[in-house]
Amino acid sequence: MKKIILSGLLLFTLVWSCKDDDAPILPDPADRDLTNIPYNPTPHNLTIPPGFPSMIIPPDNPLTEEGIELGRRLFYDPILSKDSTISCGSCHAPNGNFSDNKAFSPGVGNLIGTRSSMPLANIGFFDNGLFWDGRAADLEHQALGPVENPVEMAEVWSNVEKKLIRHSDYPERFRKAFGIGKAGEITKELAAKAISQFERTMISGNSRYDQKRYQLDPDPFLFSELEAEGYQIYFDANGATANAGHCAHCHDGGPLLTSDGYFNNAITQVNSLDDFVDKGLGGVTGVRADNGKFRAPSLRNITLSAPYMHDGRFQTLEQVIDHYNSGGHYADNVQVASIMPLYLTDDQKKALRAFLDTFTDTSFVNNPALQNPFQ
Repeated sequence: MKKIILSGLLLFTLVWSCKDDDAPILPDPADRDLTNIPYNPTPHNLTIPPGFPSMIIPPDNPLTEEGIELGRRLFYDPILSKDSTISCGSCHAPNGNFSDNKAFSPGVGNLIGTRSSMPLANIGFFDNGLFWDGRAADLEHQALGPVENPVEMAEVWSNVEKKLIRHSDYPERFRKAFGIGKAGEITKELAAKAISQFERTMISGNSRYDQKRYQLDPDPFLFSELEAEGYQIYFDANGATANAGHCAHCHDGGPLLTSDGYFNNAITQVNSLDDFVDKGLGGVTGVRADNGKFRAPSLRNITLSAPYMHDGRFQTLEQVIDHYNSGGHYADNVQVASIMPLYLTDDQKKALRAFLDTFTDTSFVNNPALQNPFQ
């Protein structure tokens, strides 16, 4: 009996010893060799619409077809968020002019932020800081922020890097876009570069406003009579006081439809510049005179981008026009030469509203190259 027990124990030991010795050692995904995959990126030449400025492309992040396609996938992939529920495209959807048409965007766990998502049309042309408060110097830095924002994607980049390294598809795409030799060389910086490449292709320049302004369409009836009157009001064409909307001071009359600057547009009543709950640009610069200033967004596709202002307080363009017509709330840093009572009549306000429709570029929001590749 003892011999049988001892034999059983010996056999058990041998079996488990063999199992330990024979157990496969799983390779580290980070060590996956990618050098057998060709690295020959195809340069992408942007088509810049007539009248537009040139776009500044960082020398260390040239546009390539492979980089743009990788960026498009990362932009729409919820893998970047903590629970794989939120992507960049969740808050920046094509049909909303790459916003989400909400005052405040829900993030992971349905947490809500304090600012409205900004439209991204022509974002690659802006060179005076990004976000409502200008805190990101360029697209590469901007793309890093939402992933670790606790009310947006609520993730940490080190986890995102691990998910991308282990992914069945992304290592090969990073190889083709950036020439990495191993999967473990995927970094947040390369991911941000790819997303930035994709965002630089979000160019809108085919509205009726563009066709009229840059004489792409000679049709004298391209604008209705009401829209033509709104044009005069927008550009103060009848003088600084007669039917003047003062719109182009902040929303430039060029193709970008923004001055790319930061302003207190008198939407918040405060007793002093210290009283702004959201200090905007001042929260970044620490300069008191910047408190309450926010980026003047582009008005391109503005009819698709409701609600309006950094906090989404206005649901309609009519409400926006009414605000500016009233002159808003004075503060020491409000530019009174631009923001003052306008005394526009109801008919003039309707004309201005009609003119804003001419900024709509449906070919942009329907561009197949900008859509979600997973749908």
